[in-house]
Amino acid sequence: MTDKPKQASFLYSLKAVLWSFFGLRRKSDFDQDEVKLNLAYVVIAALLGVAGFIALLITIVKFAVAK
Repeated sequence: MTDKPKQASFLYSLKAVLWSFFGLRRKSDFDQDEVKLNLAYVVIAALLGVAGFIALLITIVKFAVAK
């Protein structure tokens, strides 16, 4: 009987996505992620990460052009 690997939590998926934005993932972590990550969590985490990045860029631009 084959055991299914335990699905990762949303926070684990968010952490994996955020680290992948920087390109700082170990091969062993990547191999585990392939099995454990839930695709829906990854998509939601990626959208949150992109929204946060855009908000950061907008904030930096507002401070740079403030009078």
